[in-house]
Amino acid sequence: MAANFWTSSHYKHLLDQEDVDVVNTLDKEKDILKLAQQVKVRQGVVATAVTYMRRVYTRKSMAEYDPRLVAPTCLYLASKAEESTVQARLLVFYIKKLYSDDKYRYEIKDILEMEMKILEALNYYLVVYHPYRSLSPLLQDAGLNDLNMTQLTWGLVNDTYKMDLILVHPPHLIALACIYIASVLREKDTTAWFEELRVDMNVVKNISMEILDFYESNRMFTDERINAALQKLSLRP
Repeated sequence: MAANFWTSSHYKHLLDQEDVDVVNTLDKEKDILKLAQQVKVRQGVVATAVTYMRRVYTRKSMAEYDPRLVAPTCLYLASKAEESTVQARLLVFYIKKLYSDDKYRYEIKDILEMEMKILEALNYYLVVYHPYRSLSPLLQDAGLNDLNMTQLTWGLVNDTYKMDLILVHPPHLIALACIYIASVLREKDTTAWFEELRVDMNVVKNISMEILDFYESNRMFTDERINAALQKLSLRP
């Protein structure tokens, strides 16, 4: 399921929750998403860039590393790591187009200089495994790979990058948590399937609760839907 992950630098550098910075959670990826829409990179590049940015801020402060420059630089670095290279000059063009504020007036040399600082902050470990990789095979194995479930679980995985889950948990467990939530919301009985997987359901449920708590605190679902999902999760074996 995630064989290569266990030998990767991503696994070796998973963090404990107390080591993860959760300040300004919703703001960190905002500039990455805006730029990504302009340069039209795939979701995997965006997810890697957000992961880099979150990793950086577990080691460096925003006072040291200005997020207005870190965001485009992480996108630039992620595009190279994911073999979908975006030119630095293109990022500079869209930064100037999107932001009139002088604080965003960065040039190519600024991105290239910050790239070296970010590489150092990341200890040059650039490999990131994402939940997307496990999601489709897991949905197919569970017999849940219809369009409705696929779209719902994919959206849930996208939203996990607004949290720090990717820094703390193995990606296939995040994918399973999203499937678990989706199966609860769509009233699909996946109990037997999860039992066959032989995964730690306490971990899957805890991740699921983190995601739902995030939705509740940020009013991303209606209170009724959140409360119903939380109640169903608490009743499930």
